[in-house]
Amino acid sequence: MPAHSSANLRTLAFVGHAGVGKTTLIEALLATSGMLTSVGAVERGSTVCDYDPLEKEHGHSLKVACAHFERDGVRVHLLDTPGYPDFSGRAMTALDAVESVAIVVNAQHGVELSAARMALWAQTRRLCRFIVVNRIDAEGVDLPARVEDLRAAFGQECLPVNLPTGGGHGVADCFFAPSGAATDFGSVEQAHRALVEQVVEVDDALTERYLSGEDIDAQTLHDAFERALREGHIVPVLFASARTGAGIAELIDFIVRLAPSPTEGNPPLFERWPGGDRERAEPFVATRSPSDHVLAHVFKVEIDPYVGRIGVVRVHQGTLTADTLLYVGEGRKAVKAGTPMLLQGRETRSLAAAGPGEICALSKIDELAYDAVLHDAAEDAAIHFRPLPLPHAVYGLAVRVKRRGDEQKLAEVLQRMTSEDPSLGVEHDPVTHEAVIRGLGELHVGRVLERIRAQYKLEVDSHPPTIPYRETIAAAAEGHHRHKKQSGGAGQFGEVFLRVAPRARGEGFRFVDEVKGGVIPSVFIPAVEKGVRQALAGGAVAGFPVQDVQVTVYDGKTHAVDGKEIAFVTAGRKAFLDAAAKARPIVLEPIVSLELAIPQDAIGAVSGELSARRGQVSGSGAARAGMAMLRARAPLAELSDFRGRLKAITGGQGSYSLELLGYEEAPPNVQSRLRAAWRPHEEE
Repeated sequence: MPAHSSANLRTLAFVGHAGVGKTTLIEALLATSGMLTSVGAVERGSTVCDYDPLEKEHGHSLKVACAHFERDGVRVHLLDTPGYPDFSGRAMTALDAVESVAIVVNAQHGVELSAARMALWAQTRRLCRFIVVNRIDAEGVDLPARVEDLRAAFGQECLPVNLPTGGGHGVADCFFAPSGAATDFGSVEQAHRALVEQVVEVDDALTERYLSGEDIDAQTLHDAFERALREGHIVPVLFASARTGAGIAELIDFIVRLAPSPTEGNPPLFERWPGGDRERAEPFVATRSPSDHVLAHVFKVEIDPYVGRIGVVRVHQGTLTADTLLYVGEGRKAVKAGTPMLLQGRETRSLAAAGPGEICALSKIDELAYDAVLHDAAEDAAIHFRPLPLPHAVYGLAVRVKRRGDEQKLAEVLQRMTSEDPSLGVEHDPVTHEAVIRGLGELHVGRVLERIRAQYKLEVDSHPPTIPYRETIAAAAEGHHRHKKQSGGAGQFGEVFLRVAPRARGEGFRFVDEVKGGVIPSVFIPAVEKGVRQALAGGAVAGFPVQDVQVTVYDGKTHAVDGKEIAFVTAGRKAFLDAAAKARPIVLEPIVSLELAIPQDAIGAVSGELSARRGQVSGSGAARAGMAMLRARAPLAELSDFRGRLKAITGGQGSYSLELLGYEEAPPNVQSRLRAAWRPHEEE
């Protein structure tokens, strides 16, 4: 049996913008709980969670790191997440491994871009949330104003559980044992009353007792407090200084006594996909019992140069041991789990067993992949975790090796890196034979290139790739092609008639077979579809992939001797091109949404710059003192040098994140330029 029952486990992810002190907070928690003999520092590259060489070099987190501490028989799993928007895809993966999210806010700057986005994603994943205001001892902080900022950003449910004292050098408890201690602002009694009134609202019996004048203690409030957390009816606010240790012991006490255990949090978002069909997904409720079938979810993959593939998993049901035979996702071959390992940054410790609520690592299972569900019963193959809406990789760089012969090594390295990072994409340009790395921004892709050069010793050149335009059609049309080839002996013959029709944006390609009477033998229908797909991939008017089209094959001819698969592949491809040419083909351009954090006095200049790039500002708001948040949309093609211009306009203070919105018809001048530049490959 597991060493810790689910009731004695806690799991939480620390999220927030870069530089707010998440890694340092975790370091302070580990030291205060006795897990460390000395406190590391980000500046020295000596923290538990930033163990990667690039993290040490640049002084910020690049991926999710795991740590833990124990207090009063309770094991607390901590996940440290990257804060820069470029690494938000990696940060989001931590959400599906925890019951609670600690939103870390800098007392000087308030709610910044990543904190707001991660808090929203945590809410949509039904996680309990609380806020840690760090650096309360910094000079000139206005903590009452900061609390109001939190309520404006996250709602009136944000209520202090403790209050700073002594100029930010300590905190006074407002929930467990409230006293009349002097505080830097507010009143302990008022804060306690607000907490109790908010909590009892979720329990009618407690509400009656409170209204009758009864004094309700913290122990009695516990279950109602957990329910209020689950329902988002309360978002506790705690004050701390990771640098001085102020509030750290109180934060540990809050986590151990009030953060939900795996049995108290909202149930994990499992789904059953009948027949593997996500469109028919139905909720699946895990029992969270250690004696039931195993259900575990892989939320992180890391490839170690010595150990190989490591999967970091959250156990939701059943018990994992070294001898457990596991199926990976829909795989039919069971593999031995191997010893579960408890993680402390890079260091590991073997576990005899891992039950519901544990976060552990498994190694030497080649089939492990991000988002896979591990199970020990073949009938559970249809169970999946509800997919995270990870941001699309839109910023790209084309890379090419400098040394001839390194192409295969680069391909293998990129495959490893995409296994580790679900928000990283790699495409291969069939014309230039270059790999195109796509990430969430310049910083994201830049760190990937650094890793290729530093860790894998590969010399590569990089340059901006072509914009990923697409093509589609705007009208219905018919096409026809007869392929006939005779070169002595048996020849080739295939004739295809088909119709094309546009589909709604984002619906993709659909192939329909309406051939009657066997005029095209059923054995050749897949060949026709293959030819159509070849034409889709190669483009109809500008050389870009065609999307959102329905193709219906309705007639054709074959030959008893010369009818061959290759003939119908060719006929299908050319019949589609014939139809597409008559169906008002158009070029689509990728449109992205931007979230910008800029100085308030730069709003006009930045808005003008976006307008000049065919962008549209859709909204704005206050980000923190002196800063504003701008929301906009723009064509990706117009943003190739935008980062440099933004830095120039804002004096280096501006930053932004991108996310793909979809595709829209490109302007006529862009269409004409792209069509004129295309040189279709001549095929017989």
